[in-house]
Amino acid sequence: MSWDSYGLDQIAQRLVLAAKQRDEDSLNQGYKMRMATAYGLERFWGEHLRLERKEPEKSQYWKETWDALVKVMQRAGIVVPNDSVSAADVTSIQTMSEKLWNMSLQDQRLALAVLTQLCDCIVWWTQRYKN
Repeated sequence: MSWDSYGLDQIAQRLVLAAKQRDEDSLNQGYKMRMATAYGLERFWGEHLRLERKEPEKSQYWKETWDALVKVMQRAGIVVPNDSVSAADVTSIQTMSEKLWNMSLQDQRLALAVLTQLCDCIVWWTQRYKN
C-alpha cells in the first residue's frame, strides 16, 4: 500500500478561500473547527445546524468542510453518513447522529483523524490569508 495524502492541503486551501470570499469574518471558524474535533464526529457535524439561522456563512463553511471529509473518506473506502438535515427536524438530526454513532470504532477513529488533519490544514491556510 502506498501513501496517499488525499489532497487535504489543497482541499483546505479551497475551503478557506471560499469562506474568505463569502465572508472574511467566517475564517475564525477554522480554529473552532479544529477544537471541535476533540468532541467527536457528531458534534462537529451538528455545528453547522447551530449556526444555520443566525450565521449562514459560518454554517456553510462548517457544512462544506464536513462534505469534503465525506468525499475524502469515500475515496478511502469508508462511508461517513451525510444526510441532508434541517435544524428544525429533530427526528432527522437524531437519525443522522445515530448513524455516526453506529459507525465501527475503527471507521470513527480514521474519519476523526482525517478530519483533524483537514482542520490543521484549514488553520494553516487561515493564518496565511487572514487580514
